[in-house]
Amino acid sequence: MEAWSAWNPAAGFFHFSTKDVRFRGDRAFTARRLQRKFKADPPPPAVKRYPRARALALPAVATENAFAKVLLERRTWREFSRRPVTLGDLSTLLGLTWRIQWWRRLPGIGRQARKTSPSGGSLHPIELYVLVRNVEGVKPGLYHYAADRHRLELLRAGATRAQIVRYLPTQTFYGTAAAVMLMTAVFARTRWKYEFPRAYRVILAEAGHLCQTFCLTATWLGLAPFCTMALADSKIEKDLGIDGITESVIYAAGVGVRP
Repeated sequence: MEAWSAWNPAAGFFHFSTKDVRFRGDRAFTARRLQRKFKADPPPPAVKRYPRARALALPAVATENAFAKVLLERRTWREFSRRPVTLGDLSTLLGLTWRIQWWRRLPGIGRQARKTSPSGGSLHPIELYVLVRNVEGVKPGLYHYAADRHRLELLRAGATRAQIVRYLPTQTFYGTAAAVMLMTAVFARTRWKYEFPRAYRVILAEAGHLCQTFCLTATWLGLAPFCTMALADSKIEKDLGIDGITESVIYAAGVGVRP
C-alpha cells in the first residue's frame, strides 16, 4: 500500500478490493436470478427523455462509407474458427492499437509517446502481453509486446485452451480464441505527473480507448474480437511475472477467426 500512498485511500481501496473476485459460472442460475429480479425490481429505463424540451430532428446518418460500416459491424464474438489468425493480421492489430507511432520531445521533460488512442498527459501507462494460442507462424506462448520496437518477446512457452479459461474464469467460450491480449497498468507512469487518486480513472479510461481501437481494427480485418474484465488477476500476474502492485492487469481482449 505504500507504493500507492499518493492515491490512497480512494484509488488504492477500490483497486485492491476489486481484485480476484469470485465469478459464478452457473449461467442457468444467473438467468433465473435476473428473471426474478426483473419481476421484483425492473431495470431503469434504457434512455432518458425530456418531453418539455424543444426537439430538433437531425438529418440521416452517413452510413454508406467504410468507417461507418466497421463501427456498425463491431460485435463481441464468443465463437471462433479453428483456423489460425495470420501473423500479418496479428501484427496489424498490435501495430495499430498499441505501437508507439512517434515520439514528441518536450524541453526539460524528455520525450512523450504518441499512439492511435489518447492517454492522459501522453504518459501511456498501459503495457501489453499476448497469450498466443493459434497464430500462424508464432509458437504458442505468453509474450510481451515491445511497443517501441514492434516486437513480441517470449516470456513463457506454451498456451492452451485451459489456460485461457483459467485467466478468464467461467468464460469457457473464449477458450478457442487464437490470441488473448492482457493489458496491464504501470501506475507510476501516471502517478509521476498526477499525484491524486482521480488519475486512477484516467488509466481505466485509457484501457477502454485501446480496447475499442483493437476491436474496431479486428472488425476491419474481418476477424472476431472480444473484451472482458472478468479476470483471474493474481493468476495472470503470477504468469506475467509482475507484482500486482506497481503493475497490475486491468483488462483483457482477444481475437480469433470468424466461425
